[in-house]
Amino acid sequence: MALLKLLLLPALATAHFTISAPPSVGPFDEDTEGTSPCGGVTLDFTKDNVTDFHVGGEAIELFLGHPQANWLFRTTTDLTASSNWTQIYPIFTQTGTGDYCQEAVAAPASLVGQQGVLGVVCDGPDGLLYQCAAVNFVAGSGNYSTSSCKNATGVSAAFASDSSLTPLVSTDASQTNGTTTASASSSSSASSSSSASAAPGLAPSMNGLVGSIAAVFVAGLLGTGLML
Repeated sequence: MALLKLLLLPALATAHFTISAPPSVGPFDEDTEGTSPCGGVTLDFTKDNVTDFHVGGEAIELFLGHPQANWLFRTTTDLTASSNWTQIYPIFTQTGTGDYCQEAVAAPASLVGQQGVLGVVCDGPDGLLYQCAAVNFVAGSGNYSTSSCKNATGVSAAFASDSSLTPLVSTDASQTNGTTTASASSSSSASSSSSASAAPGLAPSMNGLVGSIAAVFVAGLLGTGLML
């Protein structure tokens, strides 16, 4: 993965955003990244690099070329990526340019045994941008490396609402996910249509909405924000 980033360095320097893992389909083209649903790329599962996505939790590694943007993670078993999108992780804001890795992103167990598309949508200064990965949904949890699943210095994340991203899914299955791996901070909206919510800032061991609710309750009693 480090070699791939080195080879793509000239493109990354000006890129809106790229997916490092799972690998995105098609050649990266910044000029068409604003084309829904996959940045101007036509999916072809007979030729694309199809990789396993563990429904119990898989890491999604990203590179953001803007100082701030909101992220949406979604999946579909429509191999044309034209419909039936399901949100699999709460929308969040990344603040800070560079690498961001969200570990243990889960997907519905009902997808096991099927092929599908992981879609990542970015709402940033240039509007909505799209990338996709072709995946096989498999049981279990991914064995991702902590050496690659890490965040750039100064990068933070906070859960957010975004009225431009929410309409892009027909089903919300993100309730099984609820932590961010970057230290959280309050943030301004990535665009006029989005707004930041309370920053979770939960340690990786506090997975799920139960941990989220407990942490917010404790923070309210202490009268402090949630930060790592």
